[in-house]
Amino acid sequence: MIKVAFFTNDLKTIDAHFGSSEQFMVYDVDTNGSTLLGVVLTGEERTEGRVALLQEEGIDMLYCIEIGPAAAAKVVNSKIFPMKYKTAVSIEEELEKLSTMLGSNPPPFIQKIIEKRG
Repeated sequence: MIKVAFFTNDLKTIDAHFGSSEQFMVYDVDTNGSTLLGVVLTGEERTEGRVALLQEEGIDMLYCIEIGPAAAAKVVNSKIFPMKYKTAVSIEEELEKLSTMLGSNPPPFIQKIIEKRG
């Protein structure tokens, strides 16, 4: 199982920038599907505060529409893998893809997350 954060404005799509989103949704994802754990409000937090929120939630991966290079470096240094999209993507579709990937042959970066989780 891995824990994933989706930066979203509408709670349906990955459509928010890491640095300006007001919230992110947290899911547990495994080979059987996903479970919504909650929505975390980011408030006025800047990069360090957002990274701290992700760490408090135990996030392994985050999905967003954009993330700046300095913020991405801070996220990666915190052992969280960022996924960036150029256009809005359905959260439900990404959850299905991720669950299927976990049950087949996950890429090395996801294998490392799974091994870390034990």
